[in-house]
Amino acid sequence: ESIMTRREIRELIFKMVFRVEFHNEEEIPEQLRLFMDELDTADDKDRAYIEHKVEDILAHLAEIDEIINSSATNWKTSRMAKVELTLIRVAVYEIKYEEDVPTGVAINEAVELAKVYGEDNSASFVNGVLARIA
Repeated sequence: ESIMTRREIRELIFKMVFRVEFHNEEEIPEQLRLFMDELDTADDKDRAYIEHKVEDILAHLAEIDEIINSSATNWKTSRMAKVELTLIRVAVYEIKYEEDVPTGVAINEAVELAKVYGEDNSASFVNGVLARIA
Protein backbone atom coordinates (compact mmCIF):
# COMPACT_ATOMS: atom_id res chain seq x y z
CA GLU A 1 0.00 0.00 0.00
CA SER A 2 1.27 3.44 -0.91
CA ILE A 3 2.55 5.65 1.91
CA MET A 4 1.41 8.75 -0.01
CA THR A 5 -2.14 9.79 -0.69
CA ARG A 6 -3.33 10.12 -4.27
CA ARG A 7 -3.56 13.85 -3.72
CA GLU A 8 0.07 14.06 -2.59
CA ILE A 9 1.11 12.04 -5.62
CA ARG A 10 -0.95 14.24 -7.93
CA GLU A 11 0.58 17.34 -6.37
CA LEU A 12 4.08 16.05 -7.07
CA ILE A 13 3.12 15.23 -10.66
CA PHE A 14 1.76 18.78 -11.03
CA LYS A 15 5.02 20.25 -9.69
CA MET A 16 7.11 18.19 -12.08
CA VAL A 17 4.96 18.92 -15.15
CA PHE A 18 5.06 22.60 -14.12
CA ARG A 19 8.86 22.56 -14.49
CA VAL A 20 8.46 21.74 -18.19
CA GLU A 21 7.38 25.34 -18.77
CA PHE A 22 10.81 26.59 -17.68
CA HIS A 23 13.17 24.18 -19.43
CA ASN A 24 13.97 23.01 -22.95
CA GLU A 25 13.02 19.53 -23.98
CA GLU A 26 16.63 18.30 -23.68
CA GLU A 27 16.76 19.35 -20.03
CA ILE A 28 13.62 17.48 -18.99
CA PRO A 29 15.14 14.04 -18.27
CA GLU A 30 17.71 15.71 -16.01
CA GLN A 31 14.96 17.79 -14.33
CA LEU A 32 12.96 14.66 -13.72
CA ARG A 33 15.99 12.98 -12.19
CA LEU A 34 16.70 15.97 -9.91
CA PHE A 35 13.06 16.11 -8.92
CA MET A 36 12.97 12.40 -8.07
CA ASP A 37 16.18 12.79 -6.03
CA GLU A 38 14.49 15.44 -3.89
CA LEU A 39 11.56 13.16 -3.14
CA ASP A 40 12.29 11.71 0.25
CA THR A 41 8.63 11.04 1.06
CA ALA A 42 7.98 8.57 -1.76
CA ASP A 43 8.70 4.85 -1.65
CA ASP A 44 9.89 2.97 -4.73
CA LYS A 45 6.39 2.13 -5.90
CA ASP A 46 5.25 5.76 -5.66
CA ARG A 47 8.42 6.97 -7.38
CA ALA A 48 7.95 4.57 -10.26
CA TYR A 49 4.31 5.64 -10.60
CA ILE A 50 5.13 9.37 -10.50
CA GLU A 51 7.97 9.00 -12.98
CA HIS A 52 5.88 6.94 -15.39
CA LYS A 53 2.95 9.30 -15.20
CA VAL A 54 5.02 12.45 -15.74
CA GLU A 55 6.72 10.88 -18.74
CA ASP A 56 3.38 9.76 -20.16
CA ILE A 57 1.82 13.21 -19.70
CA LEU A 58 4.79 14.80 -21.48
CA ALA A 59 4.54 12.22 -24.26
CA HIS A 60 0.88 13.21 -24.80
CA LEU A 61 1.35 16.95 -24.32
CA ALA A 62 0.67 17.93 -27.94
CA GLU A 63 -2.61 15.97 -27.96
CA ILE A 64 -3.57 17.31 -24.53
CA ASP A 65 -2.98 20.91 -25.64
CA GLU A 66 -4.96 20.23 -28.80
CA ILE A 67 -7.91 19.07 -26.67
CA ILE A 68 -7.62 22.16 -24.45
CA ASN A 69 -7.33 24.57 -27.38
CA SER A 70 -10.29 23.10 -29.20
CA SER A 71 -12.59 23.56 -26.20
CA ALA A 72 -11.31 26.70 -24.47
CA THR A 73 -13.02 29.19 -26.74
CA ASN A 74 -11.19 32.42 -26.06
CA TRP A 75 -8.31 31.02 -24.04
CA LYS A 76 -5.51 29.32 -25.88
CA THR A 77 -2.89 27.39 -23.92
CA SER A 78 -0.30 29.98 -24.97
CA ARG A 79 -2.21 32.67 -23.06
CA MET A 80 -2.97 30.72 -19.90
CA ALA A 81 -1.09 31.26 -16.66
CA LYS A 82 1.39 28.43 -16.14
CA VAL A 83 -0.16 27.11 -12.93
CA GLU A 84 -3.64 26.84 -14.45
CA LEU A 85 -2.31 25.39 -17.69
CA THR A 86 -0.36 22.71 -15.85
CA LEU A 87 -3.32 21.74 -13.66
CA ILE A 88 -5.60 21.58 -16.69
CA ARG A 89 -3.05 19.45 -18.58
CA VAL A 90 -2.77 16.94 -15.73
CA ALA A 91 -6.56 16.72 -15.37
CA VAL A 92 -7.11 16.34 -19.12
CA TYR A 93 -4.57 13.53 -19.12
CA GLU A 94 -6.46 11.82 -16.30
CA ILE A 95 -9.83 12.29 -18.01
CA LYS A 96 -8.71 11.09 -21.43
CA TYR A 97 -6.02 8.51 -20.70
CA GLU A 98 -6.67 7.09 -17.23
CA GLU A 99 -9.58 4.71 -16.95
CA ASP A 100 -9.40 4.45 -13.17
CA VAL A 101 -9.73 8.17 -12.44
CA PRO A 102 -13.36 9.36 -12.52
CA THR A 103 -13.79 12.63 -14.43
CA GLY A 104 -15.33 14.34 -11.40
CA VAL A 105 -12.33 13.42 -9.26
CA ALA A 106 -9.85 14.67 -11.88
CA ILE A 107 -11.66 18.03 -12.09
CA ASN A 108 -12.13 18.36 -8.33
CA GLU A 109 -8.46 17.62 -7.61
CA ALA A 110 -7.32 20.19 -10.21
CA VAL A 111 -9.65 22.79 -8.66
CA GLU A 112 -8.34 22.04 -5.15
CA LEU A 113 -4.72 22.41 -6.28
CA ALA A 114 -5.64 25.64 -8.08
CA LYS A 115 -6.84 27.03 -4.74
CA VAL A 116 -3.43 26.25 -3.23
CA TYR A 117 -1.10 27.26 -6.07
CA GLY A 118 -3.10 29.67 -8.20
CA GLU A 119 -4.55 33.15 -7.95
CA ASP A 120 -7.98 34.07 -6.58
CA ASN A 121 -9.87 33.17 -9.75
CA SER A 122 -7.72 30.16 -10.72
CA ALA A 123 -10.06 27.55 -9.25
CA SER A 124 -13.11 28.79 -11.15
CA PHE A 125 -11.07 29.21 -14.35
CA VAL A 126 -9.71 25.66 -14.14
CA ASN A 127 -13.18 24.34 -13.30
CA GLY A 128 -14.74 26.18 -16.27
CA VAL A 129 -12.21 24.96 -18.82
CA LEU A 130 -12.35 21.36 -17.57
CA ALA A 131 -16.15 21.36 -17.47
CA ARG A 132 -16.17 22.24 -21.18
CA ILE A 133 -13.65 19.51 -21.98
CA ALA A 134 -15.40 16.84 -19.94
